[in-house]
Amino acid sequence: MPHTLRPPHPLRPDDLRPDSPRLRPRRGTSRRLKSALLASAVSVCLVAASAPAEPLGVGDRLYPYLGNPGYDVASYELSFTYPGSNSKPLQAVTTIDAWTTTVLERINLDFAHGTVDSVEVDGEPATFTGAGDDLVVTPQKPLPAGSWTRVTVRHTSDPVSADGQDGGWVRTADGLAMANQADAAHLVFPCNDHPSDKAMFTIRITAPDDYTAVANGLPAGVDREGGSTTWTYRTQHPMATELAQVSIGRSTVVHREGPHALPVRDVVPTKDRELLEPWLKKTPDQIAWMESKVGPYPFETYGVLMAEASTGFELETQTLSLFEKDLFTEPGYPAWYIESIMVHELSHQWFGDSVSPRTWSDVWLNEGHATWYEALYAEEKADHTLEARMKAAYGASDRWRAAGGPPALPKPPQPGQKIGIFRPNIYDGAALVLYALRQEIGTRSFEQLERSWVQDHRDATATTDDFRSLAEKISGRDLDAFFKAWLYGEKTPPMPGHADWKTLAPTAKAPE
Repeated sequence: MPHTLRPPHPLRPDDLRPDSPRLRPRRGTSRRLKSALLASAVSVCLVAASAPAEPLGVGDRLYPYLGNPGYDVASYELSFTYPGSNSKPLQAVTTIDAWTTTVLERINLDFAHGTVDSVEVDGEPATFTGAGDDLVVTPQKPLPAGSWTRVTVRHTSDPVSADGQDGGWVRTADGLAMANQADAAHLVFPCNDHPSDKAMFTIRITAPDDYTAVANGLPAGVDREGGSTTWTYRTQHPMATELAQVSIGRSTVVHREGPHALPVRDVVPTKDRELLEPWLKKTPDQIAWMESKVGPYPFETYGVLMAEASTGFELETQTLSLFEKDLFTEPGYPAWYIESIMVHELSHQWFGDSVSPRTWSDVWLNEGHATWYEALYAEEKADHTLEARMKAAYGASDRWRAAGGPPALPKPPQPGQKIGIFRPNIYDGAALVLYALRQEIGTRSFEQLERSWVQDHRDATATTDDFRSLAEKISGRDLDAFFKAWLYGEKTPPMPGHADWKTLAPTAKAPE
């Protein structure tokens, strides 16, 4: 999966070098879709209703059929009814409130793994059909540009993965969790499944009384009736669909207080509550450490979801990061390594969640920064120096670029491997770009850039060009040549201040 991937077996000290073959890459009010991004696809929306339905997209270079043109989602209301088995479909209702940005005779939603029972548009029945990974809805009359519209879809949500459809629901030992990055939210609910269209979320989960359900945001009510409980959660900040999280299981929610009275809540298997407490209690200090680097925590709550599942990754779902429980209970992982991974996902709350990528080619801004703070934390807390890690990354950088492309121009995923963009080039390879930038503009300007970046683009989306422009503004330097070479070059440029650093030549067939 695309997130903080880690080795399937405990690491030895030598395996923790960035160029080790055992260290797999780490990952797991919005700015609205730009008219330029929509222009190429909007004309397709204006076809006659009798023309065949077809899948659309917002033209993302890496995932061309993700997202849909013609509307801007303001909010999602998701309702799931869990049947008490994670091998049976959930009954679900998805309500989408959106503004149209052009005249729409049809509304394309991303949805690919469930049965649709009915669709309403503004309270009136609408016809619908499937086209690729899209649910194509035809309202009774065209929707004018600039109008407020509500689409309600009654459907099932299937937790059993179909062939070639990784992600979405994750089946745990006692229930379910979600892992929607990069393009899997539409395997769970109908949506505009692209990070450029962030929205507010209300999530309701009904489950038998012996289950606990938790989702993004803060609790907004608990109702018990007839042997079932309905849990409601609401976000207070916009969120990309790929960051949605729902946990259903025999869980305990552990509450504590973070910096500035921030509510911190962790979700753990009830039977492992005491075993996991030594790790859970580290989160408030980690939040304080991140705040010392980049400024106030950007959301209404935070916590970790420790799922009893075999995924091989961790994921920065907004306000509730997903972790495999075994990361914390497997004795072979060094404590400093586990803590640095916790900080990796925490730092994504600023870099990737609050400030989201406008396109998936901008994902280096997520993973490069998360890897940077992961490494900086390991340096300050465990004496694993950042410079040593970056020197090792520099040695491997040409190989990473050959295998996966430059950091800001990653190669598209291979067929059947949709999460294949998450390679070392956008993890340590992108953190290496940040190290080079700090060398180039100086520590003072770099630290000001980091703070300004998350403040200026909070709750929004941003691009690589936005980052370059802000770096130039703060440093007073023309950095166009620097960023072109470091972000788009096939070869790794010389490292400022380290003329002795050398890269290793790519092998005949570059490893993925």
